[in-house]
Amino acid sequence: MSNKRLGKGLEALIQPYSAEKIPEHHGVDKISIRSIKPNPHQPRQKFDETSLEELTASIKEKGILTPITVQKVGNQFILIAGERRLRASKKAGLKKIPVYIIDVADDAEMIEMALIENIQRENLNPIEEAEAYIYLNNRFKLSQEKIAKSVGKKRATISNSLRLLTLPREIKESIRNGRLSAGHGRAILMMKTHNSMIGLWKKIIKGKMSVRAAEDWAKEKTSKKLELKKKIIRKVSPQIKRLEDELISILGTKVRIIYKKGSGSIEVSYFSDDDLERITEMIRSLE
Repeated sequence: MSNKRLGKGLEALIQPYSAEKIPEHHGVDKISIRSIKPNPHQPRQKFDETSLEELTASIKEKGILTPITVQKVGNQFILIAGERRLRASKKAGLKKIPVYIIDVADDAEMIEMALIENIQRENLNPIEEAEAYIYLNNRFKLSQEKIAKSVGKKRATISNSLRLLTLPREIKESIRNGRLSAGHGRAILMMKTHNSMIGLWKKIIKGKMSVRAAEDWAKEKTSKKLELKKKIIRKVSPQIKRLEDELISILGTKVRIIYKKGSGSIEVSYFSDDDLERITEMIRSLE
């Protein structure tokens, strides 16, 4: 048996080899399928049955072209990467399967490797990918910077991926099943509120909007809301305005009186620690 250690990247995981003639110097072994246990941290949750059947037919015809990756634990092996190939091999009736046997330091490295392999093969949908990132963050306390370095992506990419998890459930399911892209999801996030997000989601689905069209629509709506807020003029009675001006003159800073039929509050603004101390001393001197 040969052992490999994570350290040179995952190039070995994506190199094709013939199932019939596997060169020993590549560190590939053949083991019993029945001895392989599933990866408990498999980031991929959705397996397309049609695609799996096609892979099964291919394996029956050509064999396994890319070995799966496993870790040896006692007399058994834990799957690290290659669950689709393992499932299809079982369907194809194979008894043994080519594998790379590697050492894994801990569960964090195990899910990290499974995640990277799936990302490199583009097998994860955007929601599964985001869920894998949040799992690494919550379970193993990996920062976004460390996750980004592990999977070879920018930190902003990880952050944008995680933002998709804040979308309403219905929208996440649409992304999960491929009806919407991650780009659509980011456009929907521009709407901020739950109801407005649902509204844009329905509009995208009904009108089959492109990502660009969804972004333009969201920008237009949000800019109109900002303009409306700017147009709303605070109505202040002349008496309240005179009192505000008097306090501004005394305190030398912005003052706002919120009057509500005999009660309310006074807001006094300050712009530095020194400014706060100055205003406090002035108020004390009025005692």
